[in-house]
Amino acid sequence: MIIDAHQHFWTPARGDYDWMPKDNSVLNRTYLPSDLAPVLHAQGIDGTVLVQAAASVNETEYMLGLADASGFVKGVVGWVDFESKAERATLARLKGHPKFKGVRPMIQDIADDNWMHRDDVQWAYGALIELDLTFDALGFPRHLAPFLTLLKRYPQMRTVIDHCMKPQIRDHSPANFRKWADGMSRLADTGAYCKFSALITEANPDWTTADLKPYVDHILGAFGPERVMWGSDWPVCRLRAEYDRWHKAAQDLTAHLPQTDCVRIFGDTAAQFYRL
Repeated sequence: MIIDAHQHFWTPARGDYDWMPKDNSVLNRTYLPSDLAPVLHAQGIDGTVLVQAAASVNETEYMLGLADASGFVKGVVGWVDFESKAERATLARLKGHPKFKGVRPMIQDIADDNWMHRDDVQWAYGALIELDLTFDALGFPRHLAPFLTLLKRYPQMRTVIDHCMKPQIRDHSPANFRKWADGMSRLADTGAYCKFSALITEANPDWTTADLKPYVDHILGAFGPERVMWGSDWPVCRLRAEYDRWHKAAQDLTAHLPQTDCVRIFGDTAAQFYRL
């Protein structure tokens, strides 16, 4: 299967998308399976992984309902409250749904960069390991060191780094690139996976594939195609490009690789990691 390893649906009127700017016409609108299905068909994509965009279990239930109603959603990454140990029961219940694959705390939006190390959230990592669920690591370059400490503490946790840890391509400099690259290499050494996604939204509006290439080359070299999975980050990607343009750019950036590696990046890695 050709898999988009990271996309979203949402209905702003539900009221739990606290991060969403009210005045942004691209983001602040409803996105449903009927909007994405023709795009996937046009691009020859067989399935997707639907990822949370709200810090609520209610949204996770909503996504599972959408997944049940649409054949192309192969897996769902949801959310539970890491600050409540009682949510261990919620995790166990959600695991009963065949499309529920794991969780993603919205760490990039938490002011305390070391929140992930707090004593009261450690139960969650152990629960993910015990229940054999995945962990999507969402952060910015400032979270590279905290995530490294976390992944070293829980080497058995099945972890994927979302969006290449959002390198600030729009502010590219040799020093910034090296700091990000070194941090990503250290994360790769833990055995984590990486999502080749959202790079265009961290670049300038007039981005080119040349702007992205150093970052993509580093990820491919550090993680290897067997631990890299492409994702659209649709509809967020629409802030910089429509789905087809970003998909084409990703294909161009990997065109030099053997076909077997491309098959991994655009499907097999996600299928293996999420057990689709």
